[in-house]
Amino acid sequence: MTRLLFVNAAQVVTCAGPGRGRRGAEMADAGLLTGAAVAVDGESIAAVGNGDSLRRQFPDAAEIDCGGRLLTPGLVDSHTHAIFGRARYEEQEMRAAGIGYMEIARRGGGIHSSVADLRSRSEDELFDLALPRVRKLASYGSTTIEVKSGYGLSLEDELKSLRVIARLQKALPVRLVPTWLGAHEIPLEYREPTARRREYVRYLVDEMLPAVANEKLASFADVFCEPGVFTTAETREILDASRGAGLAIKLHADELEPHGGAELAADLGATSADHLGAISTRGIAALAQSTTVATLLPGTMLFLGRSSQAPARALIDAGAAVALATDFNPGTSPTFNFPLILTLGVSQLRMSAAEALVAATVNGAAALGVAKSTGQIAPGYSADVALWDADDFREIPYWYGDRRCMGTWRQGKPCHAL
Repeated sequence: MTRLLFVNAAQVVTCAGPGRGRRGAEMADAGLLTGAAVAVDGESIAAVGNGDSLRRQFPDAAEIDCGGRLLTPGLVDSHTHAIFGRARYEEQEMRAAGIGYMEIARRGGGIHSSVADLRSRSEDELFDLALPRVRKLASYGSTTIEVKSGYGLSLEDELKSLRVIARLQKALPVRLVPTWLGAHEIPLEYREPTARRREYVRYLVDEMLPAVANEKLASFADVFCEPGVFTTAETREILDASRGAGLAIKLHADELEPHGGAELAADLGATSADHLGAISTRGIAALAQSTTVATLLPGTMLFLGRSSQAPARALIDAGAAVALATDFNPGTSPTFNFPLILTLGVSQLRMSAAEALVAATVNGAAALGVAKSTGQIAPGYSADVALWDADDFREIPYWYGDRRCMGTWRQGKPCHAL
């Protein structure tokens, strides 16, 4: 069994504490230690403490000299759409010309464009495209990454996408969490020539969901609950069925308009409600009183050119658990750079550096239902750690756009190195 001892770190950010999302004022405590070492025994953190003491306790451990750098939990990117074909750079210019998100979708762009493209590609082709993308996501410090389907919107193409995620997990050392997002949009064939959205909801519940569950291809089901996409009633129906089939549930909620998505997520006990750029005051209160994690995606709002961001301060001050994630996707957040999202968390969402780091580690883990096993450097937790070219954790959001991750380990095994 491999034993490691991380020594000579300027700071160790542990995020140590309860194995759940940190709420409200709890998020300000990132568990910062100086002069600490971290011992790994096999796949788990064995101890955190004085280096000389841990050397005596683990005399056969291979030492990793942090060189006066920063050691943190591996980042947890809890919302990505990495399975797609071509990029959609033309839409950025359309938005700059004043064409809105929903209008682009009505013209056959947006998600519909990615659907048409993905359906034309083989599983092998999608795997070859996704592999370097997920590697690049990991290179910015993530050891756990959620990956959604959602650009297939047919039984065959959603299963194809989820099988790609399963292949990626076998090929990569990072932990991947697969999410079925068949309810990402009403596909064009169910919109034209007449609206057949009810047929598509039944298709999701009666045909697609059982196939996904039977093949055990997803941990979560997700629905895009937004005006013009899925109503709250449709979202409830799909997620109730998904939970009944054994999947945990999450929502794209209140991204562009207040739609009751946050309130629905709290009522359902969803693991997370994501986006929340247009969450209502009632939605904030509902999430603050629930166990649902509010996952904010500031890179999306920046790229869309929106004038406002999700109200992180109001959510935190109300007592909600807030996570941050990249929302990596081809249309509205084509960034691999998770530390840049932390920059936006501080500069745009008015979070402290400690709150942003907690949001990207233990709260990201809570948004994926794995906060009891990863997201913190504490005895018994998975040895998922990241080493940074920094001597203060506040440098991660400070050097915006820079890739400062020097290496990561997942379950004590090397995961990524520059």
